[in-house]
Amino acid sequence: MQTAQKTIRRQKLRWRIRAKVSGTAQKPRLSVFRSNKDIYVQIIDDTNGTTLAAANSRQKGIGDNGNKTERATQVGREIARIAKDLGIETCVFDRSGYLYHGRVKAVAEGAREGGLKL
Repeated sequence: MQTAQKTIRRQKLRWRIRAKVSGTAQKPRLSVFRSNKDIYVQIIDDTNGTTLAAANSRQKGIGDNGNKTERATQVGREIARIAKDLGIETCVFDRSGYLYHGRVKAVAEGAREGGLKL
């Protein structure tokens, strides 16, 4: 029962955030999904409903070393590199109902280190 309540709470937070945060072609949305083991990041254009780029901690070279927070930082750097190749400089950060702490914060800091403006 406790897990179901946590899931419902996060879903409500997610809907509240998504009502305010939207991505365009010039300033897309950087969405984060955090599982127990890995972390996944997408750059999304909400006006067209398309995913422009994606990175995750299961990719070769990222998931090989370090703890989960260090891998999340590497994912942030990787998504920033991909975004720069696509000509994207700024994004709107969507934490998807997670607290801005730990791995979610590490992704944002890694993206900023890579040159992406959030």
